[in-house]
Amino acid sequence: MFVKTIAAASVALALSLAPACAADKLTVLLDWYVNPDHAPLVIAKEKGLFAAHGLDVELVAPADPSAPPRLVAAGQAEVAVSYQPNLYLAVKEGLPLIRFGTLVSTPLTALVALKDGPIKSLADLKGKTVGFSVAGLEDALLGTMLADVGLKPSDVTMVNVNFALSPALVSGKVDAVIGAYRNFELTQIRLEGKEGTAFFPEEHGVPVFDELIYVTRKDLVADPRLKRFLAAVEDATIYVLNHPDEAWGVFVKANPKLDDELNRTAWTDTLRRFAHAPAALDAGRYARFGEFMKQHGLIDTVEPVATYAPALP
Repeated sequence: MFVKTIAAASVALALSLAPACAADKLTVLLDWYVNPDHAPLVIAKEKGLFAAHGLDVELVAPADPSAPPRLVAAGQAEVAVSYQPNLYLAVKEGLPLIRFGTLVSTPLTALVALKDGPIKSLADLKGKTVGFSVAGLEDALLGTMLADVGLKPSDVTMVNVNFALSPALVSGKVDAVIGAYRNFELTQIRLEGKEGTAFFPEEHGVPVFDELIYVTRKDLVADPRLKRFLAAVEDATIYVLNHPDEAWGVFVKANPKLDDELNRTAWTDTLRRFAHAPAALDAGRYARFGEFMKQHGLIDTVEPVATYAPALP
């Protein structure tokens, strides 16, 4: 018995002195280039919070912002940052994707006009031009907002401004833009010498939705890395909320090109939008937005929430 005890102790000592096991790798494809919307991810990586949960996470900015969900579906990465509305479209297309967490838990998109322009209320949009970047969802958002003030889509002229929302508005090419991010475009407009005013979809008939979510493949739903990923992101979110200035320093040290007024202001404007509990799911919210998508012809059927946003086991 004594010999066995000594042997066991020797093994335990050897294990304690051995190098730590390699962290589990996880590739996360962002929805866009790195920006303050991704603060919890960047902080989790730079502060070693992913590593503390046994993960080696690579954050990858896409060359094509529409590609990450498809790349995850094809097995080229494990996680993509995407948008709640896009998840329904992915399900419609038959992509084997599920939502397993939330990054930004409120809408960021808005309809924006110039304060010194002709649009003082949504009703003033009648007979005016509205710039957009992506047809489909933005049509549905605008149509619902117009209906809230008794207008129809035919009461406005839509102009595709090809993602140049702020320049099109500031230059007078359009009277308003739909799809502008309230935490970026308003500051961008101010930096160009104008002041913008925002009208929020969720205050004009559009169901509240999560702006940014984490998606993965259905066959990874039981992968233990996902729960550890969300735990690290939650730790990072709490750190950002408790120590915003210190977190900003960490963020720009990793991304020095973003140390400017636009991103500093966006940092402050985005903090309150992060999901405090990334793993939490409001199934009713997802069901309501699914009905909204169907009502506007964006999807054919409303699938049960559990099919595309299941709880992690």
